[in-house]
Amino acid sequence: MADATADLTKLDAAPPSSSNSAASQTAKDLFSGAAGGIAQVLIGQPFDIVKVRLQTSSAYSSASAAALSIYKTEGPLAFYKGTLTPLLGIGACVSIQFGAFHYARRQLERRTPGFIPGVSSLSYGQYYAAGAFAGVANSVISGPIEHVRIRLQTQPHGAARLYSGPWDCVRKLSAQGGGVLRGLYRGEAVTVLREAQAYGVWFLAFEWLMNADAARNKIDRKEVPSYKVAFYGGLAGEALWLGSYPLDVVKSKMQTDGFGAGQRYRTMRDCFAQTWRAEGMRGFWKGIGPTLLRAMPVSAGTFAVVEMTMRAIN
Repeated sequence: MADATADLTKLDAAPPSSSNSAASQTAKDLFSGAAGGIAQVLIGQPFDIVKVRLQTSSAYSSASAAALSIYKTEGPLAFYKGTLTPLLGIGACVSIQFGAFHYARRQLERRTPGFIPGVSSLSYGQYYAAGAFAGVANSVISGPIEHVRIRLQTQPHGAARLYSGPWDCVRKLSAQGGGVLRGLYRGEAVTVLREAQAYGVWFLAFEWLMNADAARNKIDRKEVPSYKVAFYGGLAGEALWLGSYPLDVVKSKMQTDGFGAGQRYRTMRDCFAQTWRAEGMRGFWKGIGPTLLRAMPVSAGTFAVVEMTMRAIN
């Protein structure tokens, strides 16, 4: 896998016509990913706010209790708190995820001895490496976007609210944290780890399921029916969260932490240690129920929209 990842950094020596074709394909990958990202936000935002509240507060006994409390005290629109940021940002994030994954996949295919397009397949270690590459590329913008979204989702309701909107949140986080990097990018180290693991597993699971179906039914991958694409995408979403959830909990805790004298977690390692001491293993899995409930429709919708868009424009 290390060799596969190293291959991704090599310069592309393709002739100009091939480079133009690759650039065109990358643009299509990015466009398809953006369409999938919009679908992802609209489907998943209500589930996500419940997950974040459970991860960062002990006020709720269960996911249903959290959802009911949000509905009663804040109204139905509260389930879409902070949606503007992810609607713009997650569209860009998913665009980068798919663009980077397919770029990495193509580079690995070109550098795999004996690889024949349409006949051969990458190893699943290589699929994981391409997915991890996509996750790391994505983390540059997903870190601050998720930080702002989580702050907006967890702020008090009504007159006690801390931020008037996304840009006010960005401004205040930058000021409180001592600059954009220290404030807006809080928790970035664990975000990079989570993204690499999560998207390595995500793309690996989806590619395995799609390739297995195509081989079992002796059809081309593009002939896999859309309902199966959605189902396999949903299963990949479950795998993503089961493989990365403890890292996500630590990220959420660090991104809702205070500043200065109110800061509870000094580092990612300190956050892991404090969570373990206070709650044990259970602390790293709080909110997993609504997360898995959300993962199936969100990931299914994302992959289905991306795959169908790719088939339409290619």
